[in-house]
Amino acid sequence: MRGLLLVLSGPSGVGKGTICQALCQRHNRIAVSVSATTRAPRPGETDGVHYFFVSRERFRTMIERNELLEWAQVYQDFYGTPRAPVARSLAEGRDVVLEIDVQGALQVKEKLPAAVLVFIYPPSLEELERRLRRRGTDAEERIARRLEWARSELEAMPKYDYVVVNDRVEAAVAKIEAIMVAEKCRPVYFTAQGGKTS
Repeated sequence: MRGLLLVLSGPSGVGKGTICQALCQRHNRIAVSVSATTRAPRPGETDGVHYFFVSRERFRTMIERNELLEWAQVYQDFYGTPRAPVARSLAEGRDVVLEIDVQGALQVKEKLPAAVLVFIYPPSLEELERRLRRRGTDAEERIARRLEWARSELEAMPKYDYVVVNDRVEAAVAKIEAIMVAEKCRPVYFTAQGGKTS
């Protein structure tokens, strides 16, 4: 049985991380992809758990060798999804969740058309702003920039396979679970599994 590749994207503050965590708690066969980054570890972060922390030179080599499913430069640092761990988990029959930005999601879809893209949508932009402020981690200027970026990300929504509004985490997770079941019932998935579904 080959696993399903699920890509979750949405504006900063929409709750992607919380949804991923809840999904994995409910399904121990789901693997969350660990991204590679050139930024320095923050206090409490562990290499290989939170990120693969690599040098800029190593990251450039990974790009050249096509070792990344997607990558992007965010301010001064680079972030990307290593291809090998994702391919290994899928081949082992584990579903894989990528929590990445819109730009990265579209790169993944281009390289792996079977990937299922889910856009996590806020109940409203006003609620998104409230969530960003409630986190208490960003200055006013950064919040304004995140909201402006969120509006541009919303324009990419029609390129996704599904949209899930995150008004309540439990409800959002239930919808994503339903999406995963539905995708595994599609003829193309059924045929690829040799006529079997999980």
